Amino acid sequence: MATQDGSEEVIMETEEKPKEAEQLGEDGEKSEAETHTDAGNATTQDSSISNGDDADDKQETVDLKIIWNKNKYDLKIPVDSTGAKLKESIHSLTGLPPAMQKVMYKGLLPEDKTLREIKITNGAKIMVVGSTINDVLAVNTPKEVIQQEVKADENKKEPLCRQKQHRKVLDKGKPDDIMPAIKGAKERLPTVPLSGMFNKSGGKVRLTFKLEQDQLWLGTKERTEKVPMGSIKNVVSEPIEGHEDYHMMAFQLGPTEASQYWVYWVPAQFVDAIKDTILGKWQYF
Repeated sequence: MATQDGSEEVIMETEEKPKEAEQLGEDGEKSEAETHTDAGNATTQDSSISNGDDADDKQETVDLKIIWNKNKYDLKIPVDSTGAKLKESIHSLTGLPPAMQKVMYKGLLPEDKTLREIKITNGAKIMVVGSTINDVLAVNTPKEVIQQEVKADENKKEPLCRQKQHRKVLDKGKPDDIMPAIKGAKERLPTVPLSGMFNKSGGKVRLTFKLEQDQLWLGTKERTEKVPMGSIKNVVSEPIEGHEDYHMMAFQLGPTEASQYWVYWVPAQFVDAIKDTILGKWQYF
């Protein structure tokens, strides 16, 4: 019996093992199928993520240093972005609305051109000037009034270049070392100071635009006066009769015309760039 029982037990075990093996085989097939399915899903997922990264990598970008209100921000942006798009990115960084921004890079940054067209490269420093709407309104109101008064006075007076106080400087003639001028053209500010011009006393003067400090430097042989651009109330100019490719220009440093700092023989192609840089297109006049 013992032998028979043992034999039966062996037979039973032998008969049950294939069932277990079959079950294990089925489980193994299921597990293998699930593994293939998961792997397929993972491959699809990885493929879509990779495609997205590849698209971003193909877009050429530049790294910029944004300087505003004595703070510096790092910004990475596609090189084919326009000046308007750059303003939107600056808004995201600083909270300063695009309409309130005066963005400087070798002069006032044009909104309709791309960074590539402007030739902005990696590491370029972008100067941003701007303030809250309340501050702007407080500053602009008196400037607007001043400019309207100046325009009204100009309509009543004879041309500036005929007035006695200006004739004594203009009669000295055009300076020999003055920068070349182009009548009817508009150019961005040069990277070097504007030099070779005369001031009211007939001495040589140069204009240096320090955009990072938001200052205009009025340099003579004796000294250099550093003027915050925000303190300049107005900028007026007029072509010089007989030499229309050059202008005479005044920077109003105080509340009255007596505070005007006159500069003579300013090349005509830089007149608009000077006004835009100092006054800013974002102001309400």
